[in-house]
Amino acid sequence: MMLSAWSLAAESTATQHADDLKVEVLFSPHECPRKSKKGDLVNAHYDGYLQDGSQFYCSRSDRSGHPQWFVLGVGQVIRGLDEGMKDMCPGERRRITVPPELGFGAQGKDKVPPNATLVFEVEVFSVSRGPRSMEAFKEMDLDADRSLTPSELRRYLKAEYEKGGKRKEESFYDGIIDDVLRKSDRDGDGTISAAEYNVYEHDEL
Repeated sequence: MMLSAWSLAAESTATQHADDLKVEVLFSPHECPRKSKKGDLVNAHYDGYLQDGSQFYCSRSDRSGHPQWFVLGVGQVIRGLDEGMKDMCPGERRRITVPPELGFGAQGKDKVPPNATLVFEVEVFSVSRGPRSMEAFKEMDLDADRSLTPSELRRYLKAEYEKGGKRKEESFYDGIIDDVLRKSDRDGDGTISAAEYNVYEHDEL
């Protein structure tokens, strides 16, 4: 089964995990400024296939084809991706084979039948310190009132993403901020309180 041309472009290395999660590195960049870890904000494309090669999801055709933003390791994607995407570099590509218990389990979902083993091809574009670390919260909370406003989030994101001198469109930040508020602003007041920010109950807050 050939899922993409990636396998032709690079020699892959495979790692088998104890829980039957299989990770193949299809391409690894020469330079790696940051490896992904739990709590990091990741920007990636990923395509999902069943074992017969049929595709059930393509991020390039979802949400206008933009790469997906998510915080790694906190359940915003299935557990198989949370685990299989650890230690990835920007520019790295992997094929991740996910057993049913780390995917959609016995219930399945939409085009995924029950008890299906899934194959994802993933390409990571950026990895940055996520909005759930103690350091990030304190840096963002400029007035030290234990809540984050959209303007505080924007300042922080700009500082993180424009370190190399590359400017990004305001719409780039609008999308991230809207997504973060949608997922975290539980009381709908337009800010993220310390309690809302610490929804994953990190000890450091």
